[in-house]
Amino acid sequence: MTNTSKPAGNTTSTTTSAPTSAPTSSPAETAAKPERFTDDERAAMKERAKELKASTRRGSRADKAAEEEADVVAKIAEMQDSDRVMAERIHTVVKAAAPDLAPKLWYGMPAYARDGKVVCFFQSAEKFKARYATLGFSDQAHLDEGSMWATSYALSKLTAADEARIATLVKNAAN
Repeated sequence: MTNTSKPAGNTTSTTTSAPTSAPTSSPAETAAKPERFTDDERAAMKERAKELKASTRRGSRADKAAEEEADVVAKIAEMQDSDRVMAERIHTVVKAAAPDLAPKLWYGMPAYARDGKVVCFFQSAEKFKARYATLGFSDQAHLDEGSMWATSYALSKLTAADEARIATLVKNAAN
């Protein structure tokens, strides 16, 4: 009778096995694909590229400002009714509250800039398939209040009180 047990401490194997195939991915791993830009995001980037290209071609500063405002007004006119009404009112409020902010398009949306840098902007609900439009403020806005403050506001409609609050926010942001 032969002893087939291995001596203690022996770590080598004397048996051979059939080669195994490479490990297969789990369904969760194969489903995880790299994130890609949506069609809407790509369209916004293309609009921004057009805006930047157009801004380098324009003539005098006054001509450029007039053309940029005309672009904003035209973009507002293209919006769905509810967004358009709010964007028109915000445009009027911003121009009255902070006349030194220059209207311009920013990623295809109306924005208002100081020295070429966007301070505040309007995002339509329709373009971003959201429940509400948004009035946002960039880091160029002077809205700092303590250690935390709002940088965007949801808009479902505009009341006179809302317009007064927006005017105050824009004034503070522009100073």
